[in-house]
Amino acid sequence: MNDSPGCPLTDVAATYMPRLSEIPSEPGLAAAVDQHAAAVRDALIPARRGSRNRAVRREELADYVLGFTDWLSRVDWTEPSGHDFATLRLTAVCWLIREHDLLDA
Repeated sequence: MNDSPGCPLTDVAATYMPRLSEIPSEPGLAAAVDQHAAAVRDALIPARRGSRNRAVRREELADYVLGFTDWLSRVDWTEPSGHDFATLRLTAVCWLIREHDLLDA
């Protein structure tokens, strides 16, 4: 999988990665993003829950993002100015992208 402009990880990172800069000034946001990142990680690697080897694979995260953003479009979701479930989840995806260096893989 390459990082072409149509890559779901590239698209999400371009839109939601800037929200990670808000985390240091908002402890509640840090906790929420951490919880969402854990939920995504658990959804991707349920058999390894609790394991120390919790690496997120790029292709699996891209598939997750495609499914999640497809659902958002089906429910006519629009991004709010604050943080709702979807923005927290997409911000957590960006945290995983950054943490696991998935755009440069």
